[in-house]
Amino acid sequence: MSSRVTSRSTRTSQLRTRAAVLAAGLGASVVLGAGVAAAADASPAAGTASAVQAQAAAQAKAAKNAAAAKAKAQEVAKKKAAAKKAAAAKKAASWMHPVKKYALSAKFDQAGGMWAHKHSGQDFAVPSGTNVVAAHGGTVVKAGGNGAGDGPAYGNAIVIKHGNGTYSQYAHLSRIDVHVGQVVTTGQHIARSGNTGNSSGPHLHFEIRKTANYGSAIDPVSFLRAKGLSL
Repeated sequence: MSSRVTSRSTRTSQLRTRAAVLAAGLGASVVLGAGVAAAADASPAAGTASAVQAQAAAQAKAAKNAAAAKAKAQEVAKKKAAAKKAAAAKKAASWMHPVKKYALSAKFDQAGGMWAHKHSGQDFAVPSGTNVVAAHGGTVVKAGGNGAGDGPAYGNAIVIKHGNGTYSQYAHLSRIDVHVGQVVTTGQHIARSGNTGNSSGPHLHFEIRKTANYGSAIDPVSFLRAKGLSL
């Protein structure tokens, strides 16, 4: 009787041990499976987060590059505007030839039978109809026939007053394209050359004066050379 009880007790103990081992194994499997599942679930989330971060970084870099490009463009535009303004200021302060592609003919203070006194300006030999421009910016104070009031010898003429108190005169014109009181800029078209008045051939008679009237002229060639022009 005692032997049976012992044997049954032993088998019962072994069954319990096997059950405990199986339970432990099953629990470990469940835990391991849960961990793998959790890892699997976490992997897409981590990838999405990395993609979002990369996109944000790319957008930030693009925005930075765009801002830098805009700043550079603004700086270039600012420099161009400054250069244009400086060029305009330089042009406004400069003097230029009243005609292009000319030949110098009668000179200032030259004696001859063509003039009651000595020649009062510099003649630029050019074909009739040549473009005549303002040698410097200023205000037209005389314009018209009869030398614009200085006498018929000048033919059609213009006188411009400049900001520095100097006057320039343009004579023997075939056409006058400005009027008294008009403000002109350096290089602006004012007339067409011609052969009007006391003239032996088509040319532009050019004077630099101290006043608007005849009798106050100075050597225009020396004056223009002092302004940096070669004739």
